[in-house]
Amino acid sequence: KEKAVVVCSALSQISNKLEKLIETAKTGEHNTILADIKNIHHNLATSLGIKEKTYEAEFEDLSRLVTAITLIKEETPQLRARIMSKGELMSTAIGRAYLVKEGVSTTEVDARDLLLANTSRKAGLNQQFLAATCDYAFDQQTVATLNEKNTSTIITQGFIARSADGSTVLLGRGGSDTSAAYIASKINAKRLEIWTSVPGMFSANPSQVPSARMLLSIDYEEAQELASSGAKILHPRCIEPVKTSRTPIHIRWTERPESPSTIIGKSTSSSPQVKAITTKKDIYVISMESMGMWQKVGYLADIFAVFKEHGLSVDLISTSETNVTVTLDATNNTLDENIFDLLLDDLSSLCKPKKLGPCASISLVGKQIRSILHKLGPVLSVFEDKHIYLLSQAASDLNLTFTVAREEVDKLLKSLHELLINFDSNEGTYGKRWSELHSVKDKPKDETFTSPWWVEKREKLLALHEQKSPLYVYDLDTVHRKIDELKKLPAVRRINYALKANPHPKIVEAIFSKGLSFDCVSINEIKHIITLCPDIERTKILFTPNFAPINEYIEAFELGVVVNLDSLHPLEFHPEVFAGKEIMVRLDPGVAKGHHKHVRTGGVQSKFGVDLIQLEMLIDLCETHDVTITGLHAHVGSGIKSPETWADTAVRLAGYAEKIPSVKVLDLGGGFGIAEKPSDVHLDLAATAASLKSFQNAYPQYEIWLEPGRFIVAESGVLLARVTQCKPKGNKQYLGIDTGMNSLVRPSLYGSYHHIVNLTNHGKEIELTADIVGPICESGDVLGHARRLPTTQEGDSILVATAGAYGKVMSSNYNLREPAEEMTI
Repeated sequence: KEKAVVVCSALSQISNKLEKLIETAKTGEHNTILADIKNIHHNLATSLGIKEKTYEAEFEDLSRLVTAITLIKEETPQLRARIMSKGELMSTAIGRAYLVKEGVSTTEVDARDLLLANTSRKAGLNQQFLAATCDYAFDQQTVATLNEKNTSTIITQGFIARSADGSTVLLGRGGSDTSAAYIASKINAKRLEIWTSVPGMFSANPSQVPSARMLLSIDYEEAQELASSGAKILHPRCIEPVKTSRTPIHIRWTERPESPSTIIGKSTSSSPQVKAITTKKDIYVISMESMGMWQKVGYLADIFAVFKEHGLSVDLISTSETNVTVTLDATNNTLDENIFDLLLDDLSSLCKPKKLGPCASISLVGKQIRSILHKLGPVLSVFEDKHIYLLSQAASDLNLTFTVAREEVDKLLKSLHELLINFDSNEGTYGKRWSELHSVKDKPKDETFTSPWWVEKREKLLALHEQKSPLYVYDLDTVHRKIDELKKLPAVRRINYALKANPHPKIVEAIFSKGLSFDCVSINEIKHIITLCPDIERTKILFTPNFAPINEYIEAFELGVVVNLDSLHPLEFHPEVFAGKEIMVRLDPGVAKGHHKHVRTGGVQSKFGVDLIQLEMLIDLCETHDVTITGLHAHVGSGIKSPETWADTAVRLAGYAEKIPSVKVLDLGGGFGIAEKPSDVHLDLAATAASLKSFQNAYPQYEIWLEPGRFIVAESGVLLARVTQCKPKGNKQYLGIDTGMNSLVRPSLYGSYHHIVNLTNHGKEIELTADIVGPICESGDVLGHARRLPTTQEGDSILVATAGAYGKVMSSNYNLREPAEEMTI
């Protein structure tokens, strides 16, 4: 019969209080803290309904040990170990009493009878008593010891073990996780569960990146790398024991036991992928320059002997013919100016040393990083204007680490996470986002989430679909709601709707009725607006063509719209068209963002905007031909969820505008990200508003314009299609519908994600996993991979969500198949 072994840590904050107790005992000022520790345990026991004073024997022993410190005015490693062990011993006593009270058959076993510390003659007293290690090989005697207890549950302590002479020793911080791992390995446990205050391991630190995604499955090596490079959920030392025994680790959320867990297990055959991004702050860089190191035998040994002499543990290392650069982590070393002065003084006899910092490290973690460097290239443009002090690629091929200025790391983390992970469609790797889990946890139990509009209007949609299929349907109430959200950005003077997202007449009329302006990219788009909105003030139309013929510029000026120049060519070769005119200019700030390379509109890989190296030439041409630049524009990409993006763009444009006194307007583009999946979050508009307001306060002379498109209309639209066939093939299931990339090309073109549901059977139990494919004769005609649906059959209505932008407007008659028609409600 299976048994549960429960390994207890100390109560929250008790270990910190015990450390403080030791320090105050030296001066005799410890009574308040000692009483506080007793009250915390007493209050917990009382709240659990435990009448017996199970922990008091350990507390009385704690009082005696503290008294010993007050008498001798100092501590020893042995004494500290005994005092610090009391946190686990008291919590375990309370835990056992509670389980017995609740009717759980439970036996308490002293962890010191299960874990014997390794001995080493070279280890100092601190290491022996405060940072011990234990053997974790499978041990039949340990299994027998636990099996002889005639109870279903065994409770024991974490953090502590016994030395060969019978003394209590500690396993160091993180010791409870490590204790559990040791025991799990020694008894070849079915699994190791780590119960903690967070749902699991995430793709980034959720306190820094609220959109961080839960990691559902990673292997031991990846978990080890994450823990070592900054993730705080697990102590790095707890992974190796269970890796040896191949015991899987399940990270469980104490507040929601039913929640999915992160499972750490044996290596899988998953493709190369960046799974998470971690950071560590308070990193110091030591750069050592010397021509004398070239081919000198033992030079590195001499260098590192100096670090050893000062008791410093080196983290990252980079070497060249004339330089050695290392990092020191303040969390693993005692670092102060005195230490650095002594270190640099001793190193100066071997090289020219220099200290840099405080810095920070940011690590991309995942399997086979080297094999996807070519894919990471465009993403790493975020480092373009950053100073990288050290670049390290682990020999294990699990880690690519950059050491940068500490003040840059938070922004870099958000940017890299957005580019590498936010839009990754690998549903086997990632679960829900932290922001979603957190919002679910914080909502009252009787409060429900706001459903998409199409849930409320399901019956109406099904009735419309009976009349026509395939069919785009747009909800104008949603369009109005999204505009109202944008109008809450107080620093924004003007919003230009990007017409290319969806030019449907009813949508244009709705947007015009809300007082918005328009951004057009062709002369026909301008004429479309004027036809639908004949009373529009022409300057409320912004014309931003790209590689358009010169006649479009001529006609745009004649129509009286604002012309936004995207290239110097028209001005250089047709100056007469622009002479005496006012224009705006689209610059390429060299920054690219977005969920796919095809929607990143900055940098040399993008065809948009005037290159910054041509800025002086632009100014000269405008002066020569009496052209006034009234505004600067930049658009760095689409689907962006980093709130500071637009303020960053504004700061860049303001810097360029210093050379052009006539500039009054800064157009920051669009690209506002939306929730693609039910578990996704939108761009944080409040944070975006705050960052733009900060910019406006610093630069009140500029008007701020934005030009969102998809943000306004994507959620308003759905694509309805009819199931045509269900086709099993090997271990896959294909679900065919009556339209595909001819109606909605975004999944094929951008790899974009659209939520797909069976509207006919919406809300019924999920039973099917299938690829949703269209009738177009192309392998890329897939609207969704591995989607989970209820039982589905021919004739069912399938709904593709967030299809109101770049859907019908990008459709085609490929294969001579008519794309979906449109309707508004």
